[in-house]
Amino acid sequence: MVSAWHLLTDINPYDGQATTTMTLNDERQAQCRTFLHQRGLDPRSLSPLIQDASFRRYFRLSNTDRPILLMDAPLELEDVGQFAKIARHLTAVGLKAPEIIDFDQEYGLLLLEDFGDDTFTRLIAAGTDDTSLYPLAVDVLIALHSHPDAAAIDLPLYDRNLLIQEALLLTDWYAPVIRNNTTSTEMRRSYISIWQEILDSLPEPAHSLVLRDFHVDNLMRVPPGIGTSGCGLLDFQDAVIGPMAYDLVSLLEDARRDINPNLVVSMIQRYHEAMPLLEIENFRSWYHVLGAQRHCKVAGIFLRLLLRDGKSHYVRHIPRVMHLLEQKFNRPELLPLRQWLDFWLPERNQPLPDFKAGTIRQLIGIDDPESQLPRT
Repeated sequence: MVSAWHLLTDINPYDGQATTTMTLNDERQAQCRTFLHQRGLDPRSLSPLIQDASFRRYFRLSNTDRPILLMDAPLELEDVGQFAKIARHLTAVGLKAPEIIDFDQEYGLLLLEDFGDDTFTRLIAAGTDDTSLYPLAVDVLIALHSHPDAAAIDLPLYDRNLLIQEALLLTDWYAPVIRNNTTSTEMRRSYISIWQEILDSLPEPAHSLVLRDFHVDNLMRVPPGIGTSGCGLLDFQDAVIGPMAYDLVSLLEDARRDINPNLVVSMIQRYHEAMPLLEIENFRSWYHVLGAQRHCKVAGIFLRLLLRDGKSHYVRHIPRVMHLLEQKFNRPELLPLRQWLDFWLPERNQPLPDFKAGTIRQLIGIDDPESQLPRT
């Protein structure tokens, strides 16, 4: 077993890229040891899991009566209390979130049920037919959006201001790289105006709990569950109350993998048929606008992960993200965005240019490549 206190570099077999778990400093080690000892657990039994795009770190405990993970989420970067609250709410509405065993909000440490290793992404990579997994994922959304208490939880609203704030990741992180130039105040203000125009043109959407990062990397097959109880949910701590369409487009327009267009069509139809009270045209408009918003956001996030956090393996997905964005421009609601991009970012579909990370950091305003700025 590899000690959790040592730097571990491993190859993620699902994307072929080196991924690193972070070294715990002496103070953090002491906090983890204290937290585990107080609960009768042995910190020497920890083994680190491969880290994802977030600041959270996970460790698997062995020699326990049940499968348990330790989540390490320092308070200044994450909120384990929020994760616990949402997990318990998801369980209360009949979905499969990991059981919260215990947590310490001050330390940012949490013990949770270990669902194992069978994410949908790994299952598909190992040969499982995705046509057996995507219907289950869609059924989870149907169950969530159909539940009368799904939105009965105190969470931020996914309102127009937050949607625009996220969309600005394109101008703040992607544009400086593709243009090799600073994003001007005029460019940024005009981009905000375009998104205000687009969002104000839409009717009020159907609302529910939005998990916000609902895709195959964050879904797990949990035996012996039947129906939606066999689909474990992960990475929902940033959940909000907002448009129902968001999680469906997050699932079906995945930045990290290509999905058969026929499967996408059939999954949208499956969702619509199960939601007879949904106003379909309203939902469809929001589906496409939120898809464009998410693709703008993700293009910026992937470059932020490189430039701010030193995580380079997400950049290879940017061409797919920009292709998904371009596919949205047959929708009349998104004509203003296409026109804005044609004017300000005509080179957006070209390969990323060779660039010096230090130069781009200066353009963006990051002088220290090791700095971790507050996340948008």
